[in-house]
Amino acid sequence: MARKVVSRKALREEVEAAEAAEKASGTKKKVAKKKAAPRKARKKKVAAEIRVKLFYGVFNQSLKRVALFEFNQKKQADKKALDLSKDGKTPHFVQKVKEAIEE
Repeated sequence: MARKVVSRKALREEVEAAEAAEKASGTKKKVAKKKAAPRKARKKKVAAEIRVKLFYGVFNQSLKRVALFEFNQKKQADKKALDLSKDGKTPHFVQKVKEAIEE
């Protein structure tokens, strides 16, 4: 099947001729604008409130938690880390830990 080859220039000339004819006759085509459909409102996901409590954790060198102390027991946590670290054993350290609490 042979395809008819039409250049862009020829197509543009046809369009310009049609526009000139419309302008000369004084009638213009009215283009009806399509209204955009209203979007459906999405329900926002309400995140469940998760309560978090702060603790002090004693960790070893490989970041494994060895002990857990209440926030007001920092001195005991430091003492535990020091006891575990002395005598050339692996070093331990104290770090704050946030844990989710369930009511």
